[in-house]
Amino acid sequence: MRVPRARPISPHPALPQLVGWSRPPIPPHPAGGSGSRRPGEGRRAGAEENRAGRCPAAMPSPRSSPSRRAAPIPSPSRRAAPIPSPSRRAAPGPSPSCAAVALRSLLAADLRFSRQLGVCAGERSAWGSARPLLRLLEVSGHGVPWLAGTLYGLGRSESPAGREVLLNLLFALVLDLVLVAVVKGLVRRRRPTHNKMDMFVTISVDKYSFPSGHATRAAMVCRFVLHHLVLAIPLRVLVVLWAIIVGISRVMLGRHNVTDVAFGFIMGYMQYNVVKYFWLSPLSAPALFAVWNQ
Repeated sequence: MRVPRARPISPHPALPQLVGWSRPPIPPHPAGGSGSRRPGEGRRAGAEENRAGRCPAAMPSPRSSPSRRAAPIPSPSRRAAPIPSPSRRAAPGPSPSCAAVALRSLLAADLRFSRQLGVCAGERSAWGSARPLLRLLEVSGHGVPWLAGTLYGLGRSESPAGREVLLNLLFALVLDLVLVAVVKGLVRRRRPTHNKMDMFVTISVDKYSFPSGHATRAAMVCRFVLHHLVLAIPLRVLVVLWAIIVGISRVMLGRHNVTDVAFGFIMGYMQYNVVKYFWLSPLSAPALFAVWNQ
């Protein structure tokens, strides 16, 4: 027996109007448009649009970021200079001699030792209370008091022998001033850094330290007095001690380094030899003595 197929029931044509809903019409798609794409074509099209820059929300690839771009190849004009071969390298400078190394070591030790001995360089130094006494010694070895005293003695002296000695002492003091100024101008060694520039009557070359003018003058005057004045032994000892203490006071006040004073003593000792060689007398300089005898 044959069973008849059930006939589908079509909706009533007025049902959508009764419910209030209508299905929107489906717009026709042009041939070859996006509506006619096959499965998988949308992904390929989106990827192609991203590569072409059509998608504004696409993030840049890390490889294309400016911070990771490869450095440009330098042009031939900016390339680094080639490393010279060992045969073309500059030869090293000459090594310092033993004398230069010894001199540098001596100067370094001199500066260090002089700074340690500058115990009266300021009021707040270790021996700052003794500074006024040492400054009095500084005045006693200065050239101005010695020149003034010698000129006064020449004007008051009445004996020819006394005038001869005082005239040669004046010559020795002037010679000392000239030689010390010349050496200071040539060497131009600065005074110690802990020195206070409150010295008694200074001139332009007194800003230099080498040699010590007080030390040269003290050594020369000491030798001059011991050779031409008749003094008792205690007085002769006091003259030698005065010369030594004047030199030491220059280091304690911070005016000079130890080598400045040591060279000053040697230079002053040799200056007396020059004075003795060119000794002024009525026979060697009669015109000069005639002026003082008037």
